This record gives sequence, C-alpha cells and structure tokens, in this order.
Amino acid sequence: MTKLILIRHGQSVWNAANRFTGWTDVELSPKGEDEAAAAGEELAEVRFDVVHTSALMRAQRTAEIVMKHNRASGDSNSVPTHRDERLNERHYGDLQGLSKAETAEIHGAEQVHIWRRSFDIPPPGGESLEMTAERTIPYFLEEIIPDLEAGKNVLVAAHGNSLRSIVMRIEEISPEDITSLEIPTGVPMHYEFTNGEISRID
Repeated sequence: MTKLILIRHGQSVWNAANRFTGWTDVELSPKGEDEAAAAGEELAEVRFDVVHTSALMRAQRTAEIVMKHNRASGDSNSVPTHRDERLNERHYGDLQGLSKAETAEIHGAEQVHIWRRSFDIPPPGGESLEMTAERTIPYFLEEIIPDLEAGKNVLVAAHGNSLRSIVMRIEEISPEDITSLEIPTGVPMHYEFTNGEISRID
C-alpha cells in the first residue's frame, strides 16, 4: 500500500486579490505560506519518495514548505522533485490578471460563471476544464501512476483545476459533477494505492 497526497497550493497573492491567475506566475501570500506550513505539519510523518509539481512558483513553493516540515523523508533536498507545466493551472486566457468582480461587471455574472464552471466552454483565449484534463490526465497516467506502482509515496502540489481534473479521473466523477467540486488551498487530500486501485482516505 502506497500513499498519494494531492495538495492545491496555498493562497496566492492573486487569490487574495480575487484575480484570475491561470498561468501567471505569482507568489504565495503570507496566508498561503502559513497554509503550506500547516499542511507540512499534518504530513510530517508521511515518508515521501517523490514530489510532482507544476512549473509555477506558487505550487513549487507549497511543495518546498511541505517538505521542509516533513520529518519522515530525511533530507527534503534528497527527495526527487519533478516540475512540469502539464500540471499547471487551467489557462484563463484573456481573463488572466483581471478582477473577478470587474470581469462580471463587463461580461455579466452569468457568462463569467459559465467560463469558470462549465466543463467544456473555455474563456476567451484560454482553456476549459476539459482541455486542462487533456494534459493533466496523461501526465498522471504516464508519470505519477508508475511511481505508485513502484511502491513510492507521492506528493503532488498543483492547482485547483489541474487537481480537479485528476480527481475526476481517480474518483470517476462525471463532467457534470466535477465542476462543483471545491478544492481549498493548502488542504491535503489523502489517497491510498493498493493492487492497482486508488481510494480516497477521509
């Protein structure tokens, strides 16, 4: 039995400002640093053999803080870390950097809700959740599953929508239902991998 821990990065400075972030590379807020540290303490006794994270600093910093608090893995610098843009947040295209409230005033709250919460309708110049899944799920199957099959405990630090698409695959959630799944910042999600099956541990 091996462990898979998924964690959305701690609050970023643009999360705090309620802006669409997407692929914009912004840092954690002080609250986000605290969230990552709290997650690190929660996971301190889990031995991690490998870390997967996105190409964006808020996810990488979250993974770094979690591992700094980890007591079971020995020297955190010795644990391999794989950084890949396939785990990046959903790209919000023309909305990136804009205030969500201002965007709703311009385009209407209903249209913004459709862009944010539909499965297959992308914002202008950006990705839908379906398009995000087309890169995250292959990464999950090609890079993360082999680590689990090799008996490695895995930490994945990524983003709300990249993790939402992976959870959709793991838990066999429908496209209609996955859009309502909330993944809070800095809260570890625990899974176990046994005999080729992944199960959620609450």
